[in-house]
Amino acid sequence: MSYISFVRDNPRWLAGGFLLTFFSTFGMTSFIALSAGDIRRDYGLSHGEFGTLYMVATLASALSLPRLGQIVDRYSAQKVALFIVPMLALASASMALSQHLVILFVAIYLLRLFGQGMMVHTAYTATARWFSAQRGRALSTVILGHNAGDAIIPMGFVLIAASVGWRNGWLLAAAMIAFIALPAIVLLVAVDRKPRSSDPVARQIDARDWTRAEVVRDPIFYVLLLGVMAPGLIVTTLFFHQVYLVELRGWSLEVFASSFLVTAVVNAAFTLVVGQLIDRFSGVSLLPFVLLPLGLACLVLGLVDAQWSAFGFMALLGISNGLSTTLFGAIWPEVYGLRHLGSIRALIVSAGVFASAIGPGLTGFLIDGGVSYPGQIVAMAVYCLAISFVLLLASRRIRARSHVQPAPAVVGV
Repeated sequence: MSYISFVRDNPRWLAGGFLLTFFSTFGMTSFIALSAGDIRRDYGLSHGEFGTLYMVATLASALSLPRLGQIVDRYSAQKVALFIVPMLALASASMALSQHLVILFVAIYLLRLFGQGMMVHTAYTATARWFSAQRGRALSTVILGHNAGDAIIPMGFVLIAASVGWRNGWLLAAAMIAFIALPAIVLLVAVDRKPRSSDPVARQIDARDWTRAEVVRDPIFYVLLLGVMAPGLIVTTLFFHQVYLVELRGWSLEVFASSFLVTAVVNAAFTLVVGQLIDRFSGVSLLPFVLLPLGLACLVLGLVDAQWSAFGFMALLGISNGLSTTLFGAIWPEVYGLRHLGSIRALIVSAGVFASAIGPGLTGFLIDGGVSYPGQIVAMAVYCLAISFVLLLASRRIRARSHVQPAPAVVGV
């Protein structure tokens, strides 16, 4: 089945997942950080102080995810959407209306919990259940929502905020979520997809159904988390301090914001490629390569002062996002099965959010302490390269214990 035929046969489920990831952009650091300068000014916060507040709010959302994320195993995607989408709208409105640090903290907590957390968790878990043989293609299509969001929403917000102010920009975001996202998503995911006789036979077999208690006792799980946590920690840190980096290098913020389009285009193209590679070879086979593009991206950004390095970084980041987001969405059924996927993924998403919480606060204090920010970025590159070798060993161990072997290449797929 061609990709076009696949999309034509499954429009409502793919579109529903796409919109969940698209509107999750409002809870991502890359979007929230566009208001970082205005927030620090209005509340009189330093880099380290705002980074700490953001870190604690994100940590709180990470601690909430393992329990809240289990609702994806208990309720339909539509019922979950009816809860999480309005909560994201409420969080956006709170950002616009807050006048006190406590309200700012709550707003960030809700944005992170329901934006980066539950919107993405629901999209990936539902898609993994709806599709088996073509899980890679399905997830890569749903993940295009991230790419579209990165391409459209940040630049649009910069233009709107410049015209009507950052608070009114957040009010407009809340209105879009409540009056566009909510009815569209609820309608599209109203019916769960069931396997069809026309679906192709899966080329790799999912693992037996592990319970969450078994997973937390599995050493391989924590090795995999070293890879899962790296993109969240590194990318969140870089985007959170993007205004500082632009000021440090003497770049134009508008030009830097325009480079998000490069990430979106490269990410979209590579996401589709990775989805088909997963269906052909398995996610476990691609695991050792997942952090290499991110490591190269950090080297470019950390070592090159010219503004073109932002575009080189964004291109490599697009490859990294296309690989890591699709792979980490698809690999878990191969390792731990489907029955308890929602509960298990809630732990994984929580770990990713936890990692994204650590970076901004730690890096903010290092910046306040005079530690070179470009030097910190190079250290992130070294971490990616080192963990890639660890993931190579982990992939071999997973195949040995589950007998999941790379499928033979099939011409014309």
